[in-house]
This record gives sequence, structure tokens and C-alpha cells, in this order.
Amino acid sequence: MVYGGALFCTFRGCRFQAAFVRQRRTIMAVQLYNTMTRRVEEFSPLVPGKVTMYTCGPTVYDYAHIGNFRAYIFEDLLHRVLRFAGYDVTQVMNLTDVDDKTIRNSIAKGMALDEYTGVYKQAFFEDIKALGITPAAVYPEATKHVPEMISLIRNLLDKGFAYQKEGSVYFSIERYREYGKLAHLDREGLVAGASGRVDSDEYEKDHVSDFVLWKGYSDKDGDVVWDSPFGRGRPGWHIECSAMSMKYLGETMDIHTGGIDNMFPHHENEIAQSEAASGKPFVRTWLHCAWLLVDGEKMSKSKGNFFTFRDLVSKGWSPKVIRYLLISTHYRKTLNFSEQGLEASKAALARLDTFLADVARFSGPDADGNNIPSGQAAAVGAILESMLGGFTAAIEDDLNISEAMAAVFPVLPKIREHFPLGKESADAVLRSFKRLDEVLNVLDFGSGESLDDEIEAMIAERNAARKAKNFAESDRIRDELAKKGIILKDTPQGTVWEKHT
Repeated sequence: MVYGGALFCTFRGCRFQAAFVRQRRTIMAVQLYNTMTRRVEEFSPLVPGKVTMYTCGPTVYDYAHIGNFRAYIFEDLLHRVLRFAGYDVTQVMNLTDVDDKTIRNSIAKGMALDEYTGVYKQAFFEDIKALGITPAAVYPEATKHVPEMISLIRNLLDKGFAYQKEGSVYFSIERYREYGKLAHLDREGLVAGASGRVDSDEYEKDHVSDFVLWKGYSDKDGDVVWDSPFGRGRPGWHIECSAMSMKYLGETMDIHTGGIDNMFPHHENEIAQSEAASGKPFVRTWLHCAWLLVDGEKMSKSKGNFFTFRDLVSKGWSPKVIRYLLISTHYRKTLNFSEQGLEASKAALARLDTFLADVARFSGPDADGNNIPSGQAAAVGAILESMLGGFTAAIEDDLNISEAMAAVFPVLPKIREHFPLGKESADAVLRSFKRLDEVLNVLDFGSGESLDDEIEAMIAERNAARKAKNFAESDRIRDELAKKGIILKDTPQGTVWEKHT
């Protein structure tokens, strides 16, 4: 079976060949839920084999919290699945470094805006690196793209979709007749909500639902101000994503993502201003991830259930455990984040890592004088083929990661039955799991745990006692090792061990 144009095994007596290492040529079909159409569709990019993707990034006024990272991890999973499927992916993620919050907090701290936001930009990049998130091709900052935003606003004014009042520029909802198509709004019943992140200047607008493109200067902005044809001021929140995405990805992109809270008004407003300006479809496929709850409740500082990624690390949770928990629930389902969930994720990863360490440790041409069975390679190959087929089918089906992992865990005891593995079989197992980890990015492929000299000597002594049929001594050593967390398993091919913590 071919996965992404590559075959996975190299063992004799099996139809798998060494083509696994060749560059993938065949692009797999991927099904994605398009928020615009409200149905799962076969994904088809504008340019065959290439994907352009825009993801809403952080507002850098504070450390990102786990709700933010639920969205960023989902977007990383999407990016990885598309690459797994054979696509070249160009991802752009914005950094919002000018809005009411960044200005307010920088003034309160007595810091220049770029100095204040620089702290949280750096923290964001440190955090996503720790979580194993694939870097985007570009991270455009709003403050460095104000000329592009001004140009887009002038375009909207020229075409009659925007108007000026009291030093500000607003987008007219009434003049863009398709407004509300993403959120499936009833235009006739549309009231306040489109503006989002603006202060109480509704009295200036023609209609309460119109949203700001350019905000005239206010004393609350301090020294954060730009000159423009519309007067001194600063851009609104929504305009930045349209201007920056079109600069780096063109007027029509393949995929746009974000949290469900971004769908309205932010993404709805992006569509309106972008399509009004270009006259072209803005996005071909929209994807949104659902909410994250903490212990069944909405995350809130007042409830004491508000956590940043750094809070969790300081409590001793590893980034890989956090990542695993964040990807373990399907992106369109609400994720309940809890300590129990972290413990379950830790246990799941420990099971996988122990297995991989055992594969690396218990492989070779023979063990305890017993030759590797001739049919082992083919038997292990069939197990791997089934696992990879199930995993691939699941992730191609709208990133169904829970079903994908359901294809993996039952395989572990099946392969253990063949321990110790010949080199061909062991290499095939490790290659296959590395292929899975192109999507997961949570596995540990170290060379395996090394036992200290004392424990190695004890295992050797027990093996010698067993050969001498001194079973009392063999059992004594086995029990002593168990007290140290070393669990021995005797197989027809030899003794294997697991370390339990």
C-alpha cells in the first residue's frame, strides 16, 4: 500500500520496498470541514500541489494562554497533515502589535509600544518552539504594514464601500450585500457586533454595525499614531489581516483558520473588506476550532482556571504532554482541559516512548542464542501496513486524530509478540513511527534508555540462573529488579524489559 507516494518497509518476503525514502509524488485526498459551506469537502488548492494558508496569530499584549494554543496546535496539525499528504504549504501568521490592549498596557508600563510588545513576541516564539509548532513562512507585524493597510482603505473608499467621519474611516455593511455569509447571519436582523475591538464611537457611524478601518487619533493612543490621507490615527483591528494576507498570499488563498471566536466579527469583516476591494473570492476553505474549557468551565482569571503555557510548564508538565492533550480531541469538538487529561496524556506518551525504546534496544540478528524467525519481517510488515492505513485514512478525514491514534495503540502489543526484532523489522517499525510523528511531533526516538551497570549485571545474572535452572535465584533477581521499576518479560526469543516510573 502506498501512503503519500511512498512505501514503508524494506523487509524480504514483503511487498514493501525501499521507496519509503523517496520524495513523495502522489498527493493524498484530504477531506476538510469548510465553515463557509457547513460541510466536509474534498480539499482542492488553487494551484495543484501547493497550499496557501493564513492563520490568525496572537495579540502580543500578554503571554499566550492554553486557549490560544488550542488554536495554534490545531493549525499546526493541519499544516502537518497537508505536508503528510504531499502538499507544499506556505503559511502566514500575523502578529497583532497595535490595538487597544497593546497601547493601553504599554502606556501603563511606561514603555514604548515596540519595546512592550517585543517582550511578548519573543515569548510567543519561545513557546511555539517548545510545543513543536511548525514555523510559518512569514510572521508579519501589524505596525510594519501600515502603508499596505492605508492603500487597502483608500481602495475601499474609492469603490464606495467605506466612508469617513470625524477623522475615522468605516466600512459600510449596507453597501456590501454579502455581509454575514460566513457566520450565516440574517442581514435584516443584524445589529451591533460587527465592529469588535473598538471604543464607544458608534455615534459617529452611519450604522451601528459598520466597523472601523482607520481610527482617528485619540489622547488614549499616546504617541502611537501614523499620518494618512484620512488624517492622523491608526488602523483598526480587522484591516491588518486582509492587507497582510493579500500581500504575502495573494487576493485569493486556499485556507484561512482561527478559533471559533474569530469567525464573527473578525473573519466576517475580513471577507467583506477583502472581497469588496479585490472583487475576487478571499478564501476557498475556512476552518475553525472549537472552544477550550478548563475542568468543564470557560477559562477565566476570576475563576482561577486561567493558565498560560508557561504556567503549566512551571507546574512540571512537559511541552510534549501539553501538545498531546491539545491535539487529542477533534478540532471541531470542545476540548476539556484538566489535570486528569494531562495525566492521561502523560501515560499515553510514556507507553509510546517505552515501546520505541524497547524496539531500539531489543533488535539484532539474534538474542539468547535463538535466531530471528524467518517469517518475522513479513508478519511485522503486515501489522505496520494496517496501522499506517488506519492512521492515514483517519487524518485524511477532517483531521480525525482520535481515530488515527486508535489505529496505533493496539499495534504495540502485537509487535511486542515478535520481540526481539531483527534489524530489518526494527528499522521498519522505527521508520513507520517516524512517519506518524511527522503529524504528531510528540514521540521520542532516542537510542533507548541505558541501564546502569548494577542493573545490567543483575539481568545477566538472572539469565545465567535461568540457564542453570536455578529458578529460585532467577525469581529473586526478578523481584529485586521489579522493586527498582524494571519489569522483565520472558519470551521465546529472549528476555525483554520495561522501565516503569
